[in-house]
Amino acid sequence: MSLFKARDWWASVLGEGEEFDQGCLCVGDLDNSGSGYDKIVVGSYMGMLRVFSPQPVKPGEPSPADSQLLEVQLRDPVIQVEVGKFVSCSDLLHLAVLHPRKLSVYSVSGTAGNVEHGAQYQLKLIYEHNLQRTAFNMTYGTFGGVTDHQSLCIQSMDGMLMFFEQESYSFGRFLPGFLLPGPLCYCCRTDTFLTVSSARQLESYRYETLAVATEAETRQDADQLSKSAGKRLMADWTLVLGEQALDLCAPSFSPTSSSIFVCGERNLYCLKDNGQIRFMKKLEYNPSCFLPYASVSEDTTNILLGNHNNMLLVYQDVTLKWAAQLSCSPVAIRLANFPDLRGVVVTLSSEGHLQCSYMGTDPSFFSTPKVDSREQDYAQMDTEMKSLQRVIREATRSQADILPLADAEEDLTVTTTVSNKMDTISKAVISDMEGFPVPSVTVKIKVKSRCSLPGPKLTVCVQPPLAVSQEQFVLEPLGVGSTTVVAFSAFLNGPYPPADLTGDVAVSYCTSTGIPRVAQCQFCLPLRLVCRPSSPSKNAKYKITVDTNNPPVNLCEVFPDFLEQSEDKEGNALGFHFLSGAHVTVLASKTSQRYRIQSESFEDIWLVVKELVQRFDHHFARLGVKDFQNSFAGPIPLAEYFETVDHHFELRVNAEKYQDLLSERAIQFRAIQRRLLTRFKDKTPAPLQNLDTLMEGTYRQVIALADAAEENRACLDQAFARLRSATHLLILLVTLWQGLSTDQKAILEATLLPLLQDTPQLGWEESVDAAVSHLLRTCLSRSPKDQALSLSTAQLSMPKDTARLKKHITLLCDRLGKGGRLSLASEANAPTPVMMPGGCEPIAEAVADLDEPPIQESAAKFIKKKQPSKKVKTKTDKETKVKKESADEAVQELEEMTEQPVTEVKKEKKKESTKEPGKESKKESSKEKKESSKEKKESSKESGKESKKESSKESGKEPKKESSKESSKETLKEPGKENVLRRSSVKVKEKKKEPEAAAGEG
Repeated sequence: MSLFKARDWWASVLGEGEEFDQGCLCVGDLDNSGSGYDKIVVGSYMGMLRVFSPQPVKPGEPSPADSQLLEVQLRDPVIQVEVGKFVSCSDLLHLAVLHPRKLSVYSVSGTAGNVEHGAQYQLKLIYEHNLQRTAFNMTYGTFGGVTDHQSLCIQSMDGMLMFFEQESYSFGRFLPGFLLPGPLCYCCRTDTFLTVSSARQLESYRYETLAVATEAETRQDADQLSKSAGKRLMADWTLVLGEQALDLCAPSFSPTSSSIFVCGERNLYCLKDNGQIRFMKKLEYNPSCFLPYASVSEDTTNILLGNHNNMLLVYQDVTLKWAAQLSCSPVAIRLANFPDLRGVVVTLSSEGHLQCSYMGTDPSFFSTPKVDSREQDYAQMDTEMKSLQRVIREATRSQADILPLADAEEDLTVTTTVSNKMDTISKAVISDMEGFPVPSVTVKIKVKSRCSLPGPKLTVCVQPPLAVSQEQFVLEPLGVGSTTVVAFSAFLNGPYPPADLTGDVAVSYCTSTGIPRVAQCQFCLPLRLVCRPSSPSKNAKYKITVDTNNPPVNLCEVFPDFLEQSEDKEGNALGFHFLSGAHVTVLASKTSQRYRIQSESFEDIWLVVKELVQRFDHHFARLGVKDFQNSFAGPIPLAEYFETVDHHFELRVNAEKYQDLLSERAIQFRAIQRRLLTRFKDKTPAPLQNLDTLMEGTYRQVIALADAAEENRACLDQAFARLRSATHLLILLVTLWQGLSTDQKAILEATLLPLLQDTPQLGWEESVDAAVSHLLRTCLSRSPKDQALSLSTAQLSMPKDTARLKKHITLLCDRLGKGGRLSLASEANAPTPVMMPGGCEPIAEAVADLDEPPIQESAAKFIKKKQPSKKVKTKTDKETKVKKESADEAVQELEEMTEQPVTEVKKEKKKESTKEPGKESKKESSKEKKESSKEKKESSKESGKESKKESSKESGKEPKKESSKESSKETLKEPGKENVLRRSSVKVKEKKKEPEAAAGEG
């Protein structure tokens, strides 16, 4: 057991279901026994008043019944209890009980019993005051310097201080600037009242000031009188705390000096009488109660502080001296003296755990017994070691045996069932769209429990514009093996089709040990919920073709629920009419294994294509075909997809413009208001100078802009749903095009669909751009050496346009078409050299876009091997033509890699060759310089002629690159370097094996 624990001396649990707060506990010699020992008085919000005289018990034994002296059920809730001299004609201690509308003063007396039952205690009412206002708290003391008796001050909920001198009511005063009541205490040394206002500042009022202030019956009267006549109530001093105070205390341990202690939400303050701060302690926890008490050391004060972590801390000023663990979080704390122990800490929790404890350590008299020494049996130890090794070897054969096994059966299982038919009476909010009724479908959720669960909560979520008749359910408590069925209806609630027909169900519950858990499942809504059968159309703007590897099937067999309007008996054409107005047609080829889906709206094709692919898989699986496969031959419709992206981005730009305009008009509106207010307050009237007309016009502009912004927001939500549909369609086509696996498809979905909804802080465009750029730098880079594994930490912001995003998405499709593999591993391999099907044209990639280093150095080394010599030998025309083509391809590839003409790279390499004396002699280098200078002149002449010819034939090519290419061709024609040319052709072949994406990052 830990030493840092409050030792239980006596404890009791009060009532069941009762509530307590910091004012519900006090201690004192209530029965005036004269022994100096205290009794504990506890009141509850349920009206129960209890008096205890604790007696020590042994650990584990219940407290004796005679510890409770009195228990009385009062008619009203008990807000606060205090013990003091509250009766004018008596010096005995009495009990003051504060109710919401009444103050009662009682006497507690005991009568010695003549039998074994012991003494009997009685509660007798001395007097009571009926309050005109609802009370919040009270304090007591010797107000005005009277030393014989103690008076009471009650603070009401509307900020009035009511003063009572024993049996008579003295006066009442309203606190200035009052909003909400706060803690209240009385400092007897300065005769002042302290409270914390709703402005989070500590205020001090002298009793003399309160007594002579203006009398008022209501707060309105107090405000009016304070401005007209009489003494205005003012605070003696104030101190800004900056936080709400939990409790106040002004203990008087000595008549010469006193301190004011304030327990805030995060800080503990100690102040002088004049409001100056003595010290402040910043707390690292949330306090629940506190109590200052006298310290043994001079000029210091000890403080007991409880927090919500069940800890009781003892501070000496700002120094932590002791920390003890309690069994519950205290809301009130007091110190009391009992017959067997002095200075007992009495704590009360909000649930009624009353505990008397002391802080210290109990000595342990247990000593470990000596173990009889015996000789070790090594043969037995060896046998045991072998058996343990055998158990370990069997356990480590499979990793699953080491890992903790999941429960074979969950505590809660959730299953869903979607009705095959639409509801007879639709539950849709919108009755019809485009003249057609909006249907609804019933979904049933079955919740089965394996153990007892108290009230699970069920939540249903569908993608907009889909909606359900009820989103949240609070289920009845489930017993062992019980089952509950919940039903609701789903329907379309918007003039556009959803991007997804799936819904999510989550059931949150707590296990018997208090661990929160969530059980989830999904359901898929039918396509008939958002569209209806119609006659197929022959022509459409957007068309997509899906290939299969099996003979064509009858579409009527695949879509039996869409045969109402079909005029094609052979099942070669099928029409779908969305409730939002779009038409989609599916055509099956009679001769080939191809199916065409066409529509006037690109986004609306998605749901039909998805349904077609899924139904094909189920249809052929039902027929027993195991090798069935869907495919897409291309081209990827990026241009149509980018139209949707541009529309969504345009609406986002409009939203920002509306926001800026609204801000400008709001600033203008407030400025006009200030000018008008100044004119109206002026004592000498001045002309308005059409400010009222300007204000009205500005107001109309603000309203018009707000309406336009709201309309744009609705259009943006619709555009984002259509963008999600188009993105889903793009992902499906790329998956069918390249035959991506499930993991690769998941990566592609996470890349292109990172958000479920747009927000002003983070939009779809910047999120997708960052994700695609990361893939292009890692798993889709040109080679493993060029992978940039460091993640970008730049803050995402809305781009200026979508050009960069469209370029990166095109490049992503290009890399995937060339065999790129999507992987989250950092050591992803480079793309394999697979020919790209027609569809995505390769684009020129710029190195600067993705910040990859150019490879000029390697290119220069490669060019060095191709430098021609001065000697020229004649070769056959065939060899010359082959060498010319290979050199042309090499030079063209190098120019794309380095993004500069080959002649410039030659110059750089020649400079490098002069700095390497170990490879060639100085004489040879000087000869090469002369030769190269001659070759430059010849190549420049020939390149000029060739460039003129080429420019007349091909006007789209740049003359600089053509001249450099032709010059390199002419120099490579010279047969003086046969070995060099062979090596260059080999190098070109090796380069061809690498992906064509080596043209640079984009």
